[in-house]
Amino acid sequence: ALVCGTSQIGTAAEPKPEPIAIGSRLELFVDEQMIESLSGDAKLYLHKPEPREVVLVTDEPWEGSTCAYNNVFQDGDLFRLYYRGAYSYDDKQAIKQRRREITCYIESKDGIHWTKPDLGLFEYQGSKENNIVWDGPGTHNFTSFKDANPDAPDEARYKALGRGRGGLLAFKSPDAIHWSLMADKAVITHGAFDSQNLAFWDSVRGEYRAYWRIFKSGVRDIRTATSKDFINWGPWTDLDYGNAPKEHLYTNAILPYERAPHIFIGFPARFLPKTQQVEPIFMASRDGHTFRRWTEALIPLDAPKDRAGNRSNYMAWGLVQLPDNDREYSVYASEAYGKYGGPYSRVRRFTYRVDGFVSVRASGEGGEVVTKPLTFSGNKLAINFATSAQG
Repeated sequence: ALVCGTSQIGTAAEPKPEPIAIGSRLELFVDEQMIESLSGDAKLYLHKPEPREVVLVTDEPWEGSTCAYNNVFQDGDLFRLYYRGAYSYDDKQAIKQRRREITCYIESKDGIHWTKPDLGLFEYQGSKENNIVWDGPGTHNFTSFKDANPDAPDEARYKALGRGRGGLLAFKSPDAIHWSLMADKAVITHGAFDSQNLAFWDSVRGEYRAYWRIFKSGVRDIRTATSKDFINWGPWTDLDYGNAPKEHLYTNAILPYERAPHIFIGFPARFLPKTQQVEPIFMASRDGHTFRRWTEALIPLDAPKDRAGNRSNYMAWGLVQLPDNDREYSVYASEAYGKYGGPYSRVRRFTYRVDGFVSVRASGEGGEVVTKPLTFSGNKLAINFATSAQG
């Protein structure tokens, strides 16, 4: 527009957008929300977690080589990890008997060395000396969390979802070990559920949020809904990925990022029907519904070993910080799933730099990022960056 005194020729100027008020919260470059422009060869760069040690080998008789759907969380000075115990597909006797799937549990003080406690809860082949934490409906994909809702009663401080008759069943526990149903019927019924379905307390919005498997036009996809009481859910909506290509998403592994809990991050497993392979990818959201989804594999099929087989490369649900290490987060991923092999499956730890999921990066040619106008609380704005000497 050309403005001359009080007379205006042409189109009126666009009003300037209101600055983004970030208060005192941390913001991440996991999407374009904070970016006004990128120039030169500056671009958003997806980081990949670094492989570490194997933390779990499913070598007990009640486990088998098709263990899956791992989930991990920190509980005070203890780390808890739950997973499905399932027979090896090459164990003809187990297949003939259709040995039941069970939910197993391990724990750790450091997130690296894990123990399989003798819980004494459920019998297997005449003995209760095992780490079976649940043997009932929902064991195919039992996925638990510690409820951060301050109003949650003590007897339901821990909660879980698992597939049962009619949909997803809700579970509760006072101690993360002894579990019972919260309702006789399924609490979520509109979906497919043959995957790792999960829920958590959203402290920013003051509600529970669940994510679960659906089929949409023949493609595996993800649906979400919220609840105030963990029993009554709705309305549900299907996730929106913008211009991302249509792909099978087998799991979702979505959670609020604890250093910036207004941002949801997810590590869904992309499923490749022709080869039956899976590989984790990364996505992020500001509202829990619309996600910026990246197409690069976070853990490629040739990462350390045994990830190229059928369903052998899932990311566990959970992001934890190990003791005396405030510069890294640990995630866990499966390998050597034994649907067509065996004899055991494994879980390996991987590490991220804190906040290091995505960054703005430029090469030696140079580049620049300009943020949108913003306001913040306090008198100091902190920016995390690294450059060479000439940067």
